[in-house]
Amino acid sequence: MSTDAIVLLKEDHKEMRRLFRAFQAAEDGPASERRKIVGQILEALTVHTYLENEVMYPEVRKLLPDLEDDILESYEEHHVADLLCAELVAMDAEDAHFNAKTTVLIENVEHHVEEEEQEWFPKVREALGRKQLQEIGERMIALRPDAPRSPTDPKAIKKAVDAVTA
Repeated sequence: MSTDAIVLLKEDHKEMRRLFRAFQAAEDGPASERRKIVGQILEALTVHTYLENEVMYPEVRKLLPDLEDDILESYEEHHVADLLCAELVAMDAEDAHFNAKTTVLIENVEHHVEEEEQEWFPKVREALGRKQLQEIGERMIALRPDAPRSPTDPKAIKKAVDAVTA
């Protein structure tokens, strides 16, 4: 298993895309199935954004000040996703807006992932050496077991607020 931070984040992105496809396939199915898949999406996103906000973004912000604007935009994109996640966790899957809100979340996350993978990650990989990316990745791996799993977890809420005000 790689400890490279970018590889780890891309693995998370791949899992989220899988969950997004599962939701889209179940969109007209039973509410219980949609709720289950959305619960998995919310957990994956909560863990992922926590690791980026707690480890990856602050480290890159410190080491690569030229990427400040990219990082601030990423924090804001996380904030929008956090708001949608918090609304979804409180919604009933039978609600008329449930599928629409989930679709908006998916579209926002896909846009964010595309920017990271196509624009941001290549800049970071070029500027930071393999060793630095492995060290960042090791910190993310160490933090993952204690990462919040729900957007309503106080630790997730605090990190989201801290990220936007950073």
